[in-house]
Amino acid sequence: MRFSIVLGTRPEMVKMSPVVRELQRRGEEFDLVHTGQHYSFEMDRVFFRDLDLPQPAVNLEVGSGTHGAQTGRMLIGLERTFQARRPDIVLVQGDTNTVLAGALAAAKMGIAVGHVEAGLRSFDRSMPEEVNRVLADHASDLLFAPTEVSARNLRVEGLPPERIFVTGNTIVDAVRQNLRLAMDRENALRALGLSKGRYALATLHRQENVDSPERLASIVHGLEATALRTGLDIIWPMHPRARKGLEAFGIGLPRGIRGVPPLGFLEFLRLESEAALVLTDSGGVQEECCIMGVPCVTLRDSTERPETVDVGANVVVGTEAARIVEGAMVMLARKGGWSCPLGEEGVAQRIIDICRDWRSKRG
Repeated sequence: MRFSIVLGTRPEMVKMSPVVRELQRRGEEFDLVHTGQHYSFEMDRVFFRDLDLPQPAVNLEVGSGTHGAQTGRMLIGLERTFQARRPDIVLVQGDTNTVLAGALAAAKMGIAVGHVEAGLRSFDRSMPEEVNRVLADHASDLLFAPTEVSARNLRVEGLPPERIFVTGNTIVDAVRQNLRLAMDRENALRALGLSKGRYALATLHRQENVDSPERLASIVHGLEATALRTGLDIIWPMHPRARKGLEAFGIGLPRGIRGVPPLGFLEFLRLESEAALVLTDSGGVQEECCIMGVPCVTLRDSTERPETVDVGANVVVGTEAARIVEGAMVMLARKGGWSCPLGEEGVAQRIIDICRDWRSKRG
């Protein structure tokens, strides 16, 4: 059985890393196909090396662009790639333009599609990611739902129950495997002059936040107030899009907020694991914090990870400064202790077992 794993962003690389390692362990045939949705292939090359993953067999180098232009270039390149590589199944993960293009290209060619992290819903169609994940689910043959909540979303939308499998979330494997790698590397805390539990970590990259001067200014004000109220320095590894927004809108970083260059994933994971608090608009970071027992404040109006909120690992506060401070104080008072709702380790093994069983039944 031949697998093609289509990915294009660093979060996809992280979440699919356990699947790649399991395919390697079993000696399965597979290709990594990189769309190049994240624009620096050289940065990604380092990322693959740091995660001890093979370099992609194909890089489409689509780069940036509008949603339509980017997805269209991916469709053209993926169709050619699948014609040449002839996979039995294409695996995609998450909710990016890469996921949508991978699912559509394979489905139109009669190639089976497996969607890892199927069934997540924010119920907010103004988010491009919500459109991507819904369409990818409906184009897929195998739906690997991380939780029963996600599986229920799929059933409510009328997707056949025999296609839906509750596997847990690959991020559980990814965090635990990659945190072991991170602990073997140079300590990011020492490099930044930080002490465990004596700082907060901020991340910001979503279009609706960093491309809006009002929302971005409000978030910065909220981070400043949080630093003053808690006495914690806030370390902000600066996504290029966030830095561009700050510069374009003339928003400076006040005292208490320390902007630093982007970190490698392993360095970031180490920093995240030892923070007192994380403030983020990232879906993946919400999950990572939940797994590692780090309190999380989500700087968005909604989340497709409601399980993290339900167990008390996360609070969704939007972007108003006062609500950010309130959320930070609530989460700092909780001090962890929740159970992880994202499943147990071994998710990658379950996904590959399901693929092989599905293939054997089809003959």
